[in-house]
Amino acid sequence: MLDKSEKSAPLNYSQDEIARFDALAESWWDPNGQYKTALAFNFSRLAVMTAQIREHFDRDEGKDALADLSIVDIGCGGGLISESLASLGANVTGIDASAMSIEVAKRHALHNNVSVDYRHQLSSELVAQGKQYDVVINAEVVEHVPDQAALIRECALLVKPGGMLILATLNRTIKSFIIAIVGAEYVMRYLPIGTHDWKKFVKPTELKQWVGKGFTLTHEVGMKLNVLSSQWQTTPSLSVNYIQCFKKT
Repeated sequence: MLDKSEKSAPLNYSQDEIARFDALAESWWDPNGQYKTALAFNFSRLAVMTAQIREHFDRDEGKDALADLSIVDIGCGGGLISESLASLGANVTGIDASAMSIEVAKRHALHNNVSVDYRHQLSSELVAQGKQYDVVINAEVVEHVPDQAALIRECALLVKPGGMLILATLNRTIKSFIIAIVGAEYVMRYLPIGTHDWKKFVKPTELKQWVGKGFTLTHEVGMKLNVLSSQWQTTPSLSVNYIQCFKKT
């Protein structure tokens, strides 16, 4: 569990960021709520992740497509990714620095009779415990922590040999500033103002560098919102939201 009294190393999270996400925790699962566009984005992104996991481990579609795979969702929030993957048979651990988000995730999983091991914990603690997983997911987290490179290195250490690392974040471009901050936060109000700091957005080359040696990039794709249909879809452009998948060799 998180222990703020530890003096061995600074904890890699921001109290301001946690407070921001505490305020959002109860809203994440509401399909008709204020942040329904963000919820729809998550499920579209999840479809990409699920397809890549199935391809990586040569799994067919179906209810138990991910059976017996161990997956850790770093910064799981309210459990949007964790619960969905667990419903496909995976053994999922979801960790987050926000205790409130973990409680929301636990309640939602219990209500839907889905088994997920949710923990109020940091990735550094899992590394210290020597944990490793078939799949490590870090989605929309790296842009919210003080030491971004350290977080990605920890995620890489948590991947089993032959396993995969899935990272999703926002690119640091002029286009992402216009769309993800000005558009999404100030104009359309898809997210609360102040959710993101453009200076913390991460270029794909930076993310790949932080992953380090011993990994091969197997897939990368962008996500964009079709304004006419209000549907999220994939795009070859990584200029705003993007996903990268790596295999640990």
